[in-house]
Amino acid sequence: MPKSSLPKTYFDDVYRANDDPWSFETSPYELDKYAATLAALPQERYANAFEIGCSIGVLSELLAQRCDRLLAVDASELPLETARKRLAPYEQVTVRQLSIPGEFPGQQFDLILLSEVGYYLVLADLKRARQQMLDHLTENGHLLLVHWTPFVPDYPLTGDQVHEEFLAIAGEGKPLTHLLGQRMEKYRLDLFQKQ
Repeated sequence: MPKSSLPKTYFDDVYRANDDPWSFETSPYELDKYAATLAALPQERYANAFEIGCSIGVLSELLAQRCDRLLAVDASELPLETARKRLAPYEQVTVRQLSIPGEFPGQQFDLILLSEVGYYLVLADLKRARQQMLDHLTENGHLLLVHWTPFVPDYPLTGDQVHEEFLAIAGEGKPLTHLLGQRMEKYRLDLFQKQ
Protein backbone atom coordinates (compact mmCIF):
# COMPACT_ATOMS: atom_id res chain seq x y z
CA MET A 1 0.00 0.00 0.00
CA PRO A 2 1.25 3.53 -0.76
CA LYS A 3 2.93 5.46 2.06
CA SER A 4 1.62 8.85 0.87
CA SER A 5 -1.73 10.14 -0.36
CA LEU A 6 -2.25 9.66 -4.07
CA PRO A 7 -1.04 12.80 -5.90
CA LYS A 8 -3.00 14.86 -8.43
CA THR A 9 -0.80 13.40 -11.18
CA TYR A 10 -2.21 9.92 -10.43
CA PHE A 11 -5.70 11.14 -11.33
CA ASP A 12 -4.45 13.19 -14.29
CA ASP A 13 -2.96 9.99 -15.74
CA VAL A 14 -6.19 8.05 -15.13
CA TYR A 15 -8.30 10.68 -16.92
CA ARG A 16 -5.82 11.03 -19.78
CA ALA A 17 -6.31 7.32 -20.45
CA ASN A 18 -10.14 7.40 -20.22
CA ASP A 19 -12.70 10.25 -20.01
CA ASP A 20 -14.93 8.18 -17.70
CA PRO A 21 -12.52 5.72 -16.06
CA TRP A 22 -14.98 4.41 -13.48
CA SER A 23 -17.98 4.32 -15.88
CA PHE A 24 -19.89 6.87 -13.80
CA GLU A 25 -22.37 7.43 -16.62
CA THR A 26 -23.17 3.80 -17.42
CA SER A 27 -22.24 1.43 -14.57
CA PRO A 28 -25.19 -0.26 -12.79
CA TYR A 29 -23.04 -0.19 -9.62
CA GLU A 30 -22.68 3.60 -9.87
CA LEU A 31 -26.35 4.19 -10.72
CA ASP A 32 -27.51 2.06 -7.77
CA LYS A 33 -25.03 3.81 -5.49
CA TYR A 34 -26.24 7.25 -6.61
CA ALA A 35 -29.83 6.27 -5.85
CA ALA A 36 -28.83 5.01 -2.38
CA THR A 37 -26.78 8.17 -1.76
CA LEU A 38 -29.70 10.47 -2.55
CA ALA A 39 -32.16 8.29 -0.61
CA ALA A 40 -29.93 8.51 2.49
CA LEU A 41 -30.12 12.31 2.66
CA PRO A 42 -32.58 13.22 5.45
CA GLN A 43 -33.49 16.63 4.02
CA GLU A 44 -35.20 17.31 0.73
CA ARG A 45 -33.12 20.50 0.27
CA TYR A 46 -29.78 21.82 1.47
CA ALA A 47 -28.72 25.46 1.58
CA ASN A 48 -25.02 24.97 0.85
CA ALA A 49 -23.50 21.59 -0.04
CA PHE A 50 -19.91 20.53 -0.70
CA GLU A 51 -19.12 17.48 -2.86
CA ILE A 52 -15.52 16.29 -2.54
CA GLY A 53 -14.37 14.37 -5.62
CA CYS A 54 -17.02 15.24 -8.20
CA SER A 55 -15.14 13.81 -11.22
CA ILE A 56 -17.24 14.36 -14.39
CA GLY A 57 -20.24 15.58 -12.39
CA VAL A 58 -22.77 12.74 -12.74
CA LEU A 59 -23.70 12.64 -9.05
CA SER A 60 -23.25 16.43 -8.86
CA GLU A 61 -26.10 16.90 -11.34
CA LEU A 62 -28.41 14.83 -9.13
CA LEU A 63 -27.30 16.69 -6.00
CA ALA A 64 -27.79 20.07 -7.71
CA GLN A 65 -31.52 19.42 -7.88
CA ARG A 66 -31.63 19.35 -4.06
CA CYS A 67 -29.24 22.19 -3.21
CA ASP A 68 -29.58 25.98 -3.18
CA ARG A 69 -25.79 26.09 -3.61
CA LEU A 70 -23.35 23.29 -4.42
CA LEU A 71 -19.57 23.42 -4.56
CA ALA A 72 -18.28 20.43 -6.53
CA VAL A 73 -14.51 19.88 -6.54
CA ASP A 74 -11.98 17.41 -7.85
CA ALA A 75 -8.20 17.09 -7.46
CA SER A 76 -7.69 16.77 -11.22
CA GLU A 77 -8.67 19.54 -13.65
CA LEU A 78 -9.18 17.04 -16.50
CA PRO A 79 -12.65 15.68 -15.55
CA LEU A 80 -13.85 19.15 -14.56
CA GLU A 81 -14.20 20.26 -18.17
CA THR A 82 -16.89 17.59 -18.60
CA ALA A 83 -18.39 18.45 -15.19
CA ARG A 84 -18.65 22.14 -16.11
CA LYS A 85 -20.49 21.34 -19.34
CA ARG A 86 -22.85 18.93 -17.56
CA LEU A 87 -23.54 21.40 -14.74
CA ALA A 88 -23.77 24.56 -16.87
CA PRO A 89 -27.62 24.64 -16.64
CA TYR A 90 -27.40 24.80 -12.83
CA GLU A 91 -26.50 28.36 -11.86
CA GLN A 92 -26.25 27.42 -8.19
CA VAL A 93 -23.33 25.03 -8.84
CA THR A 94 -19.67 26.05 -8.66
CA VAL A 95 -17.07 23.62 -10.03
CA ARG A 96 -13.46 24.03 -8.84
CA GLN A 97 -10.17 22.20 -8.94
CA LEU A 98 -9.22 21.65 -5.30
CA SER A 99 -7.34 18.93 -3.46
CA ILE A 100 -8.09 18.15 0.18
CA PRO A 101 -6.59 18.33 2.76
CA GLY A 102 -4.03 20.73 1.26
CA GLU A 103 -6.84 23.05 0.16
CA PHE A 104 -10.24 23.49 1.75
CA PRO A 105 -12.96 26.10 1.09
CA GLY A 106 -13.59 28.71 3.77
CA GLN A 107 -17.39 28.66 3.91
CA GLN A 108 -19.77 26.63 6.08
CA PHE A 109 -21.84 23.78 4.63
CA ASP A 110 -24.98 22.02 5.82
CA LEU A 111 -24.07 18.96 3.69
CA ILE A 112 -20.64 17.52 2.93
CA LEU A 113 -20.38 14.45 0.71
CA LEU A 114 -17.21 12.36 0.66
CA SER A 115 -17.83 9.65 -1.91
CA GLU A 116 -15.12 7.32 -3.25
CA VAL A 117 -12.32 9.70 -2.18
CA GLY A 118 -11.23 9.01 1.40
CA TYR A 119 -9.16 5.91 0.60
CA TYR A 120 -6.86 7.94 -1.67
CA LEU A 121 -5.46 9.59 1.48
CA VAL A 122 -3.01 8.24 4.02
CA LEU A 123 -4.36 8.15 7.57
CA ALA A 124 -2.75 11.43 8.69
CA ASP A 125 -4.24 13.29 5.69
CA LEU A 126 -7.64 11.66 6.24
CA LYS A 127 -7.64 12.79 9.88
CA ARG A 128 -6.71 16.32 8.79
CA ALA A 129 -9.50 16.30 6.19
CA ARG A 130 -11.94 14.92 8.79
CA GLN A 131 -11.16 17.87 11.08
CA GLN A 132 -11.60 20.32 8.20
CA MET A 133 -15.00 18.81 7.42
CA LEU A 134 -16.03 19.12 11.08
CA ASP A 135 -14.83 22.72 11.21
CA HIS A 136 -16.81 23.65 8.09
CA LEU A 137 -20.01 21.73 8.83
CA THR A 138 -22.85 23.77 10.30
CA GLU A 139 -24.48 22.70 13.56
CA ASN A 140 -26.85 19.80 12.74
CA GLY A 141 -25.28 19.62 9.26
CA HIS A 142 -24.99 16.24 7.53
CA LEU A 143 -21.84 14.41 6.49
CA LEU A 144 -22.34 11.50 4.10
CA LEU A 145 -19.61 8.97 3.32
CA VAL A 146 -19.88 6.40 0.53
CA HIS A 147 -16.94 4.14 -0.37
CA TRP A 148 -16.04 0.99 -2.31
CA THR A 149 -15.08 -1.72 0.19
CA PRO A 150 -12.99 -4.31 -1.74
CA PHE A 151 -9.21 -3.94 -1.28
CA VAL A 152 -7.35 -1.97 -3.97
CA PRO A 153 -3.52 -2.27 -3.81
CA ASP A 154 -3.01 1.25 -5.24
CA TYR A 155 -4.96 2.94 -2.44
CA PRO A 156 -3.44 3.91 0.94
CA LEU A 157 -6.65 2.96 2.84
CA THR A 158 -9.70 0.76 2.39
CA GLY A 159 -13.25 2.08 2.37
CA ASP A 160 -13.84 0.41 5.73
CA GLN A 161 -10.81 2.13 7.27
CA VAL A 162 -12.11 5.51 6.09
CA HIS A 163 -15.54 4.96 7.62
CA GLU A 164 -14.12 3.61 10.89
CA GLU A 165 -12.15 6.87 11.35
CA PHE A 166 -15.40 8.84 11.27
CA LEU A 167 -17.27 6.33 13.44
CA ALA A 168 -14.49 6.79 16.02
CA ILE A 169 -15.65 10.40 16.61
CA ALA A 170 -19.37 9.59 16.66
CA GLY A 171 -21.44 8.97 19.76
CA GLU A 172 -22.37 10.45 23.12
CA GLY A 173 -20.24 13.51 23.89
CA LYS A 174 -18.45 13.33 20.54
CA PRO A 175 -18.67 15.73 17.58
CA LEU A 176 -20.82 13.49 15.37
CA THR A 177 -24.00 11.44 15.68
CA HIS A 178 -24.22 8.35 13.49
CA LEU A 179 -27.64 8.44 11.81
CA LEU A 180 -27.44 5.65 9.25
CA GLY A 181 -25.16 2.79 8.24
CA GLN A 182 -25.67 0.60 5.18
CA ARG A 183 -23.40 -2.10 3.79
CA MET A 184 -23.97 -3.29 0.26
CA GLU A 185 -22.07 -6.01 -1.59
CA LYS A 186 -19.24 -3.69 -2.73
CA TYR A 187 -19.71 -0.40 -0.92
CA ARG A 188 -20.80 1.07 2.37
CA LEU A 189 -22.64 4.23 3.26
CA ASP A 190 -22.59 6.09 6.59
CA LEU A 191 -24.50 9.25 7.42
CA PHE A 192 -23.50 11.53 10.30
CA GLN A 193 -24.88 14.70 11.83
CA LYS A 194 -22.78 17.32 13.59
CA GLN A 195 -23.80 17.71 17.23
